[in-house]
Formats: sequence, structure tokens, C-alpha cells
Amino acid sequence: MTVLESGIATAAKPAADGLAERRVAGHRRDNRTAYLMIAPMVILLTIFVIWPLVYSVYLSTFKISFYEEPEFVGLQFYQYVLESPRFWSSIWVGLYYALLTVPTGIVIGLLLASFIKMLSKRAAAFMKTTIYLPAVVSTVVASVLFVFMYQDEGVINWLLSLLNYAPVNWLNDPSFALPAIAVPGIWLGFGITTLILLAGLLDIPEGYYESAQLDGAGFFQRLFHITIPLLRNVLLYLLVTGFTLAIQLFDLPLIMTGGGPVDATMTPNLFIFTSFRDLTPYATSFSLTASLMLFLVLGAISLVIFRLVNSDKAIDG
Repeated sequence: MTVLESGIATAAKPAADGLAERRVAGHRRDNRTAYLMIAPMVILLTIFVIWPLVYSVYLSTFKISFYEEPEFVGLQFYQYVLESPRFWSSIWVGLYYALLTVPTGIVIGLLLASFIKMLSKRAAAFMKTTIYLPAVVSTVVASVLFVFMYQDEGVINWLLSLLNYAPVNWLNDPSFALPAIAVPGIWLGFGITTLILLAGLLDIPEGYYESAQLDGAGFFQRLFHITIPLLRNVLLYLLVTGFTLAIQLFDLPLIMTGGGPVDATMTPNLFIFTSFRDLTPYATSFSLTASLMLFLVLGAISLVIFRLVNSDKAIDG
């Protein structure tokens, strides 16, 4: 190395060190800004989510009575919940309801979103407003409305009579009660599902469909090879949130059937609610422990969905 090259290298080294220090300082400044921005949410989550959850786990190890001092019993109530046939029956009812409503709502939403995408702007705006209307209807109002529709002389049995079918006792037959409740559940939720799927469809570049059409791909080929793969993240979100909310259903079975007949519509949250209202001295501890077990079940179901439906990185159009 010549004297000139050595001088250049010596002069370049401090400049490179200074540039690296400025980059490190910039990263630290960005990190501090990010931490300050997320600090309010972390504080709120700690106060209203994390701390209540931890304290609930602590309380579940005690016998809690309104008439006696709390008594430490360890994991005794977890054993009671795990050995309760009604608890596991309610879990299966919640899963069955979720299987009835979530895939059906996604299929209906995808069909409607594909139809809205082909409309003009004015017609699409009208359809989006119309489809979203059920989402603003109160669950109580929808429950009462469908109870009247399911009566012996209601609209649904009247339609069946036109087809020479005998009236069906929808809400008092264990075989039909939960599917009957699933209908208003789908009706209340498909509007939001449709709009979410529509946003996902509009994010897919049109060039993909044009290239597929030039190659002779039909509707179903484009659906299974373009639309569904590129909607994987959206479908994952809808499946996780849909199953989580469906299993926690409470309002519809409470108003329409009260959990009957013979616990055919006794969902987990309704079971926890009825357990809390029991006259037994330690109903509070049992219902609290059942809530924590339901939390674990929902986490396990979400984990299974995440493993079955792998998410992809976003694709820029």
C-alpha cells in the first residue's frame, strides 16, 4: 500500500465510524419514539386485561363465598370444571354453532363481495350500505324477530306449509334448535364479513385475473388459484375472530331458548352465566374457573387455525 492509499484509508475510517454512530443513534431515537407511542396501549392492556386475568387466576384457587371468608383450595375447582359434563357439552355446542355459522358466513360474504366488485360505484355503494344494515340491528331485536318467525304459525312454517310440509317445532326440538339459532347469527354477521372480504378483493391486482383469462382460466380456476390464496390473510383473520366470537355466543340462545331444550343450545358463556346464578355457596369460584378454562380452549382453537391456515406476507399491487 502506498503512502497516498494509506492516508486515504486513515481519513476514511473516522468518517465510517461517525456514520455508524449516527445510524446507531438514529435507531435508538426511533426505538424511543416507538416505545412512547405504544406505552399508552401497553398501560391500558396491563390495567384492563393482564392484571384482571392474573388476579382471576389467583382468585380461582380460593373458595369464594358471600357468607364466609375465602379458603385456599389450590386447583380443586379446575378439577370440578374438567369433570363437569355440562361444561364440555357447552364447548361442543359452541364448536357446532361456530362450524354452522363461520364457514357459511364466509362463503356468503365472498359471493356477495365478488358480486359487488363487478358493480358500478353508485350501485356498489348502495349494496354495501344495504348489506351492512343487519350489523346495526340489536341482537335482542333480532332474537325476538326470529322467535316470532319460528312459531307454529310463523313465516317459516307458513312457507313450509306451501310445500306440503308439517310445521316444525324449531326452538323446542334438540335437533333443530341450534341450527335455528345459527340463522340469525349468520344474518347479523355476514355484512361485516362481506365488507372485509370486499376490501381484500379490491387489494388484489387486476393484472392477475387478466393474465389468467388470457391463459383460458375459468371462474373456479381463478377463484382457487388466485382469489383464495391471495385472501389467505383475510380468511385467517375471519376464521380466528369468527370462531372466537361464535363460541362465546350468549345473547341469542339466552333470549330464544334459554339454553334448552335439554342443553342443546347451552353455549359456554351461557353455561358460565347460569352457573354463576346457581344457589350453591361456591358458584362464583366455579364460574370464574370455567371462564379461565374457556379462555384456554379459545387459545387452543386459535392456535389450531393458525397452524392449518398459514398466513403470507402482503403483496403489493
